[in-house]
Amino acid sequence: MKFLTEPEVDSLLEGQRTFFATQQTKAITFRRGALKKLLIACKKYEPEITTALYQDLKKSKEEAFLTEFSLVVSEIKLHLKKLDEWSAPKRVKTPFYLWPSVSRIHYEPLGIHLVIAPWNYPFLLLFTPLIGVLSSGSCAVLKPSPDAQHTAIVMEKIIKETFQPEHITIVHGEKKENQILFKKRFDHIFFTGGSALGKIVMRAASEYLTPVTLELGGKSPCIVDKSANIKIAAKRIAWSKTINSGQTCIAPDYILVDQQIKEELMTKIHEEWNKMYGTPILESENYPRIIHRGHYDRLIGLMNGSRVKYGGQTKESTLQISPTILDEVSLEDPIMKEEIFGPILPVIGFDKIEDAINIIEQFEKPLALYYYGKDSRSLLQRTSSGGVCINDGMLHIANPNLPFGGVGHSGHGSYHGYQSFLCFSHAKAVVKSQTWIDLPFKYVPFKGFKWLRKFLA
Repeated sequence: MKFLTEPEVDSLLEGQRTFFATQQTKAITFRRGALKKLLIACKKYEPEITTALYQDLKKSKEEAFLTEFSLVVSEIKLHLKKLDEWSAPKRVKTPFYLWPSVSRIHYEPLGIHLVIAPWNYPFLLLFTPLIGVLSSGSCAVLKPSPDAQHTAIVMEKIIKETFQPEHITIVHGEKKENQILFKKRFDHIFFTGGSALGKIVMRAASEYLTPVTLELGGKSPCIVDKSANIKIAAKRIAWSKTINSGQTCIAPDYILVDQQIKEELMTKIHEEWNKMYGTPILESENYPRIIHRGHYDRLIGLMNGSRVKYGGQTKESTLQISPTILDEVSLEDPIMKEEIFGPILPVIGFDKIEDAINIIEQFEKPLALYYYGKDSRSLLQRTSSGGVCINDGMLHIANPNLPFGGVGHSGHGSYHGYQSFLCFSHAKAVVKSQTWIDLPFKYVPFKGFKWLRKFLA
């Protein structure tokens, strides 16, 4: 992978600005053609994408398809189906005092976007925002994570074969290259990653007042009360926690469970992991690995051996950590001070649901919240989160008709489906007035103002 110098980045951006100024990308036929080409390329390279995801994260071909490839393909198809409807000007109601004017919303592409993706879902989290870029009629510089380099190489191949660099291009690099990009003027920055880097992106964007979309993370709680179907809850929690070995921004970060069912729930979650992956779990072909040694060491540092209820096995040669439940966890423990982002699941008991809500309110607003039970009303009313699943885990990300994004510390802005089109577009207000009549109210000396005031006050 070639890293670009600052002069090369300047030249690249100048080329994209010149191309965008030709107005070619705004044509619906151009946008539709770009989406179709991307769909064809993705299908062509599906085997290479699957192989690369295994090399980077040890994802099985089934997990790679379900959690990355299929979601990208479905998103492209949705944009192709809805593009005419979404991009058409929308007429809105005009107040009577503006009669006989007509008001509409026109959607125009924002321009040149910088899209920065993380390593945990490297294909999904770079190409899903790319789809929004294409359907909006914009241009983009794509920056994949260097930690998932095999997937980055395949994505570069797809981009170079499918698009002109002045339309869509992909660049590589690490901290130095990020700093170069952050100094440049873009029309919008779309960043997925951790909150610490999100703050850096926002500070950099402030130089030019560049709008940003931040898809971050946080400590997403999972609440299980005594009215829950424990067997189903355990199975779904076990699944949602170990997809991608817990390296998922919306994975349940910790469990809050009614004391009366705490022991049973922990036992059943452990049993479900064994059913899914077999024993020993670290020998399973379906169990992913930790992305790199630094993250592996960090997770082991968070895992207090004296509190391990189940699991706790590690395999340094493959950077794997078995699904682990920690019991008797305190809010003061290091593992409760940061997002875990791995297959370690702290469990905290509560006596009444108010206690669980009070714990959740001590943290920043999470990207997701999960509830298992029969009465979610108080949780929905009292808590704030990017999204919520009731009696299941992570499914909200798979519905393109729902916005996906965080709130507060867990992110800013949303995308997926129609929200992706809006994310990379500007909604322009347009009022068209007639000339066959010219009402006097707005002109000095405001003739008829007293009469108009009665209607407006």
